[in-house]
Amino acid sequence: MIKILCVGKIKEKFYRDALSEYEKRLSRYCKLQIVEVADERTPEKCSEAMKQQILEKEASRLRAHIRDTDHVIALAIEGRACGSPAFAKHMESLAVSGAGTIAFVVGGSLGLHNSILCRSNEQLSFSAMTFPHQLMRVILLEQIYRSYRIIHHEPYHK
Repeated sequence: MIKILCVGKIKEKFYRDALSEYEKRLSRYCKLQIVEVADERTPEKCSEAMKQQILEKEASRLRAHIRDTDHVIALAIEGRACGSPAFAKHMESLAVSGAGTIAFVVGGSLGLHNSILCRSNEQLSFSAMTFPHQLMRVILLEQIYRSYRIIHHEPYHK
């Protein structure tokens, strides 16, 4: 099972449409669960202490959906980067090793609290660039879909 834990809701229809399309495509390969937790409003001039409070509140909501047995992959700029074939191989090895639920965690606009990063089994980076968290969800689902296509030796555009 693949579980996507996300901070915030997707408001833009074009993102929701893209996510829906990848959910439909993935349904033939895996059971997919997407869990959205509420995000905290971040004031314009936010102190570092307030940022940490916001991140902790969001992390508390995320932790409520992480089981002890979940293999947690936190999306973080400082995480390990890999190409699509390597990602597919890793996903396959997790499945073969009996990892059970693979839980990807996507933070909100401030990222992820350190407690989530510490709980994660690994951290994954898609780029050194910063992306909106709504777009990152679409990119993540696309890469998970691509990995299943690679694992099953099915064609997919490059």
